[in-house]
Amino acid sequence: MKSFLKKLGFNLKNKKTIYLVESEEDEDFVKESLEEEKYIGIDTEFNWRNTYFPELSLLQISTSSKIFLIDYLKCKKLGYLNPILEDKTKTIVMHSSRSDTTVLNTNLKIKLNNCFDIQIAEKYINGGEIKNYGFLVAKYFGYELDKSETNSNWLKRPLTNKQLKYAADDVNFLIPIYQKQLKVLKKLKKDKEAITEFRKEALLGNQDLYISRLKKLKKASKEERDIFFWREKHASEKNLPPSYIFEDKFLKTISKKIKNKKEQPQEFLKFFKDNSSAKDFLKFIEL
Repeated sequence: MKSFLKKLGFNLKNKKTIYLVESEEDEDFVKESLEEEKYIGIDTEFNWRNTYFPELSLLQISTSSKIFLIDYLKCKKLGYLNPILEDKTKTIVMHSSRSDTTVLNTNLKIKLNNCFDIQIAEKYINGGEIKNYGFLVAKYFGYELDKSETNSNWLKRPLTNKQLKYAADDVNFLIPIYQKQLKVLKKLKKDKEAITEFRKEALLGNQDLYISRLKKLKKASKEERDIFFWREKHASEKNLPPSYIFEDKFLKTISKKIKNKKEQPQEFLKFFKDNSSAKDFLKFIEL
């Protein structure tokens, strides 16, 4: 119900009503607000330091008139967003889309389709140079963003007013920048080429996490690939970064030790940071 929503009184440059969504009872209002929108801006705040999967903290959604800051730590049932954000008739506007599409895919099983990445768009407009979001806001609107909360703790509650204002500003300009960039891209006749790259980025974000790491092992042997897949499975089950089990640089060494079978099982312990991983790996290679 709308009565559960908290309106935030931040005086942003673009006049939009900002809602902090902390209850799953707000589903109907959020859903109704988004269903008829043609353009939707998306950003996420997350932590991805000590886990296999990124941990979503806050989902920011903007429309032409509203901003929703959805607290994922308090609102886990967001399945109603899937058909809305996956609707191919809507344009989802983002900045540096691969990380956010990855977060949405791993946390909410949302696979975005029709994305417009303002960072990639600017690359086509300015000859290939990558620009951050703050630069684009300053360029198109002459407004300097406060980026002091970029590396703050987004998993700590309650979120501060500075964090919430920062989060709102991160989606506030997405749609207006998109509208300006699209006109320029069409004028330059680069819009189709840029859209193709947007889709590639979205596909990369929608794929399983191990795929991008596997691509780095083009010359790996079958044994090395088997070990790699074991590590990925083990890391995902424990929700640990793969490097916490062992780093890629050890794949060849471990593979050689397995082949000659002369090494004592205890020798494998040095490749692991905890004994449980070592024991599981020894069982996997049947030593």
